[in-house]
Amino acid sequence: MKNDAIGVFDSGMGGLTTVRELNILLPHENIIYFGDTARIPYGSRSNATILRYAKEDVEFLRKHQIKMIIAACGTVSSVVGDQPFVTDMPFTGVVYPAVEEACSVTKTGRIGVLGTPATIKSGSYEKAIHKWNPSYFVASKACPLFVHLVENGYTAIDNPVTRLVAEEYLLPLKEQEIDTLILGCTHYPVIADLIADVIGKDVRLISPGAEAAKYAKACLDNKGLLSDRTETGKNTYYVSDSVELFAENAKHFLQTDITGNVYSSHV
Repeated sequence: MKNDAIGVFDSGMGGLTTVRELNILLPHENIIYFGDTARIPYGSRSNATILRYAKEDVEFLRKHQIKMIIAACGTVSSVVGDQPFVTDMPFTGVVYPAVEEACSVTKTGRIGVLGTPATIKSGSYEKAIHKWNPSYFVASKACPLFVHLVENGYTAIDNPVTRLVAEEYLLPLKEQEIDTLILGCTHYPVIADLIADVIGKDVRLISPGAEAAKYAKACLDNKGLLSDRTETGKNTYYVSDSVELFAENAKHFLQTDITGNVYSSHV
C-alpha cells in the first residue's frame, strides 16, 4: 500500500500548486490528479452542490490505487470543515494546514484571508483561526476574479488587468494592517509575487497548497506509508473537460510540460 498513489482533486487547476509542492517534498511518490474543469468554478455554487461534486471527485480517485486524498480546493475544504467524509484513509483539505502555519508565524495576531465567495461566506478560516487563538483579528475578502485571471494566464507581476483587480481587492486588507495573509484558494499562489507587491513586502503570504503538502508528508511518514521506491514518481492527470487546454494552462502552475500525461475522464 505504501507505493500506492496520492490522490489530489480540485475544481480546476489550482490544485496543481499542491502537486508541485508534493513533487518537491515527496519526489518518489506517484500522484493522481483530478481537475473537474467542466464544472469550474465551485466557489460560486451552493454548499450542497459543492459537497456533491467533492464526493463525486473522491469516488473517481477511488477507482485508482490510492493511499491518501487531498482536497486541494479551498472551497471544498471550507465546506467540508472539520467533518471530512473520507474516513478510511488519510485525508486533508487545505484550510487547517494553512491556518496552523499562519497562526504560528503572525507577530501581531492580525491575519488576512483571500478566498472564493463560498470560502469567505463559510467563515472556515476565521473559525479555525479563532479556535487556535480567539484573540486574533481576521480580515477576509472574496476575490472571485482571481480564479478566472489565473486560469487564463493573466499571471505576470506586471499584468495591468490583474494588478488593477488586486489593488481593488487588497486595499481593505492593507487598511487593516495585517501582517500575515492566507491565499485561501490554491489558484492564488500563482500570482503571489503580484499580491506581495500590492499588499506590501512585510506581509507574510501563506500558500494552502504548500502547507497541505507538508501536512501530507508528515501524515504519511507518521503512518509508515511513504513510498520506498527509488525512482522518481509519476504524475497522472485527469480532467473533465479539454485535455489540450488543461495541458497548456498547467504550465503556469507547474513550470513544465505535461502533454501526454493528461487524460479525459468524467465523474
